[in-house]
Amino acid sequence: MLNPRSRLVAVLLWALSLTAGPAVAGEARIAVAANFTEPAQVLAARFRTRTGHRVTLSFGSSGQLYGQIANGAPFDAFLSADAERPLRTEAEGLAMVGARFTYATGRLVLFSRTPGLVDAKGAVLAKGGFEKLAIADPRTAPYGRAAIETLASLKVDGRLRTRLVTGASITQAYQYVQTGAAELGFVALSQVVNTPGGSRWIVPAARHAPIDQQAVLLKTGADNTAAKAFLIFLKSREAKAIIRRYGYEAG
Repeated sequence: MLNPRSRLVAVLLWALSLTAGPAVAGEARIAVAANFTEPAQVLAARFRTRTGHRVTLSFGSSGQLYGQIANGAPFDAFLSADAERPLRTEAEGLAMVGARFTYATGRLVLFSRTPGLVDAKGAVLAKGGFEKLAIADPRTAPYGRAAIETLASLKVDGRLRTRLVTGASITQAYQYVQTGAAELGFVALSQVVNTPGGSRWIVPAARHAPIDQQAVLLKTGADNTAAKAFLIFLKSREAKAIIRRYGYEAG
């Protein structure tokens, strides 16, 4: 005969099997800001293990993804790299009011594959010694906007304007640095936090507006159990631990 604790465990396992079994597994289509590519993939895999639900991820700059959503793209939820565009989806009737929350706060980093090129205070930006500086498009990518704000705060934006190589997203900006098209670039800390070698300067948060990355449930996903469950999972202790491993702050 099972003791009370064993009976409780058995009931919990039975309940979990009901929610995680393939018979009730669903699928959610999530639009995700490019800077969050790696953690999103890890989170989606862990979420599927926990619940059985499958998550299909589509990556791009926040501005590009917002444009797709506004034009009717069938996403169920939107993980932006800013707060502005999720707020806009609410205001325009594209998202469920009250479902928006900050899932991560990003950090900007100046990165080069060349050891010693980027110093611990970012003085290389004023000193020079490079031809090209990669950034994401500030019109569509929050990390690109943060890069421009950082250059302005250092009073080097004018002199470096002709050296900028602009990528459509933070992923492309990172690729410019990786391929040598630019000697250094402003990228997301999450992209290089596990990359050995090179040189980097983690930009102090005071140099630019906070990169509060917000998620929102879109109206197209209002009845999607998998999408709603994934957003709940993002708030879990397990998910926050994964997010922090990639260099983000997660409350």
